[in-house]
Amino acid sequence: MARVKPLLCLTLLLLLMSSSYSFAAMGLSNIEMLGKHLFQDRNLSLHKNQSCSSCHHPMAGFADPANTADPYDSVVSTGSDGVSKGGRNAPTAAYAGFSPVLGWDDTEGLYVGGLFWDGRATGHTRLADPLAEQAQGPFLNPLEMAMPNKAAVVNVVKKSCYASLFKQVFGTNSLNNVDTAYDNIAKAIAAYERSKDLSRFSSKFDQFWMECKNRGIDVSLIGLPLPPGIPQGILNAQQLEGLALFNTKGNCSACHLTTGEPGGIPPMLTDFTYDNVGIPKNPLLLDNPTDYGLGGFLKKDYLSGSPLFGDANYADQNGKHKVPSLRNVAITAPYGHNGYFPTLKDIVDFYNTRDVAGWPDAEAPQNMNVDELGNLGLTESEVDAIVAFMLTLTDGGGCCGGGGGGMGGGGCGM
Repeated sequence: MARVKPLLCLTLLLLLMSSSYSFAAMGLSNIEMLGKHLFQDRNLSLHKNQSCSSCHHPMAGFADPANTADPYDSVVSTGSDGVSKGGRNAPTAAYAGFSPVLGWDDTEGLYVGGLFWDGRATGHTRLADPLAEQAQGPFLNPLEMAMPNKAAVVNVVKKSCYASLFKQVFGTNSLNNVDTAYDNIAKAIAAYERSKDLSRFSSKFDQFWMECKNRGIDVSLIGLPLPPGIPQGILNAQQLEGLALFNTKGNCSACHLTTGEPGGIPPMLTDFTYDNVGIPKNPLLLDNPTDYGLGGFLKKDYLSGSPLFGDANYADQNGKHKVPSLRNVAITAPYGHNGYFPTLKDIVDFYNTRDVAGWPDAEAPQNMNVDELGNLGLTESEVDAIVAFMLTLTDGGGCCGGGGGGMGGGGCGM
């Protein structure tokens, strides 16, 4: 028995060395590796029990695994104090780096871009990057990681096992100035969130889409009857029917685009806009005030005294929330900004029958989309086919986002 502990230590050391090797072999740059350490370090929370990956874990499609495990009762994330609850369903961090800065599109007559359900990570601050702005929020949010100030966050990084990597990436004195260091923490996390760990493009749909592209077939135009020449053996018959319905009768692709991104990149399954689809108030969140989404953010911005947008017509955006990407949607339950829908079938049923089946009133009835959903006339089997298609959007490779490193880890020994 005397040799068990040394043998165990040696085994763990070999595992860590192997893990580090595979981590580097994935091709992450130094700044991406640093971002991964930060993303997984639970010491960056007040009670040293919560990291970014606690609520954005790869096994849950980089959404909150606690909510995914119990989407009927757990719809928002719990903070570091074990009691506080957020006001919205934690969105996936996967593929978030593809969202542009928030701006008004004159052609569409809509706001496009930004991050968070209400768009408040705009990309118009000194960081000029919505993803980096988003990364700064949870550390100091009392409902989330609850750190008292920026200095406390930076002090944890100074004492961490990855401090030397931080200095290697940003410079020898890069932890001396709190504001600069805090910005660089966010930049590193954003770099990781843009890495292949979170943007794998390894789903069945990606394989199908690329094969169609190679054959000169526009996936966004696939309808029923199915066109000749589409790839066989990747999506089954029900999934192909679901894709065709997604593009046509279901009208899903009006917002969740199946056209590719610039540079031949497969679709993000979102148009990055904001919409009010009429989701009811979640009875699990009845104590929360009405969530006006983008309109609420723009009102706060307009009245701030130093607005980024100064949109006096902010009320025109009331009730609108970010159109989410559907990538990995099968493993990111619950659905909607307030987690109202526990399952994919629930939310597809709502889109199909909102106006004809006696659903509760919208949480924010202003500016509700009455043109593209609400009475689609889908049959039960057609709803099932659309859901089956959405199951093909989950990345492969062991899990959604690969290694991921535990439910928050200590940031090192990945």
